[in-house]
Amino acid sequence: MRFIFSVCLVAAALVLSSSDTVSAKKRDPKVQQAISNALEYLAREQRRQGYWEANGGQYRVAMTALAGNALLAEGSTTTRGKYAKNVQNAVDYLLEMSQPNGLIGYKNDYHYTYGHGYSMVFLSQVYGEEEDSLRREELKKVLIKAVEFCAGAQTTRGGWGYVSAKDGNDFDEGSTCITQVQGLRACRNAGIPVDKKIIDRAKKYISDCTTPEGGVQYSIRGGGARPAITAAACAALFNAGEYDSEHLKNMLDFCKKNIWPGGSSNRYFGHWHYAHFYYAQVMYRGETKDWDKYIEDIGKQILRKQSASGAWMEGHVGPVYTTAINATILQLDKGYLPIYQK
Repeated sequence: MRFIFSVCLVAAALVLSSSDTVSAKKRDPKVQQAISNALEYLAREQRRQGYWEANGGQYRVAMTALAGNALLAEGSTTTRGKYAKNVQNAVDYLLEMSQPNGLIGYKNDYHYTYGHGYSMVFLSQVYGEEEDSLRREELKKVLIKAVEFCAGAQTTRGGWGYVSAKDGNDFDEGSTCITQVQGLRACRNAGIPVDKKIIDRAKKYISDCTTPEGGVQYSIRGGGARPAITAAACAALFNAGEYDSEHLKNMLDFCKKNIWPGGSSNRYFGHWHYAHFYYAQVMYRGETKDWDKYIEDIGKQILRKQSASGAWMEGHVGPVYTTAINATILQLDKGYLPIYQK
């Protein structure tokens, strides 16, 4: 079994390397330079303990997972590639943050479900490529416990809030729900058991939050349709195995009118980077011609705002957040992260 697994890893690496070579030929040198500058910025900003952080020292777990994903998207792993040491240190930090109850983070962390969900995505991608048997076993144990925590944190309505249902008096909202769904799907893709009922309840929650026009509201209690949450919900439904339902089609139509290609892609709206982080995944998994047009348009907008340091400075969360997101968007078509692939 070990031999077969190793052969599969080598074969996958060869396929991805070939795909990346083809993609790189088409890639605008300016885009590739922007990616390189962004990843160098992230590498410089990583703390010695392995983490990244947002403004004010917040969201360390979430920023570490997002920045780590951006490095994985370049092709680095814990043992190979330019940023292998950075990835390894990020993994070490998140494993250290795993609590006995399965939460990746601390109970007093600010909005800890974001970090928990993003960490499931990051660590499951690492787990799928980890060749060391002891390291794989450690990752597996952490991810199994993380899924268990996620299941227990789900609210009675099927969503998730900024904290667990118990800690948050059963409060839930759209963006954290999406983070958990994608994290659970990433774990399942990596071979970690996930009860289908958890995903089905989450899909119903998203449906209950959707307006007749196809926009997803802030929460099941209302709050108005949000373009950013709608884009994220579309990506989450793709991850949950839903591709062609009428419900999803309405959501995609809403995104097309409110994010791109409408007027909204040419101006900033609330949570612009968050919206395009997920909408890019949706577009990439759709028609190739749509993706080509989209990434050219959004790529130009992204590149215009990059600073000399390699970072993007917009938004209140901080440059690590926007830089990790933009670098991931620009690297989706490299094909190194299974969770974002077609």
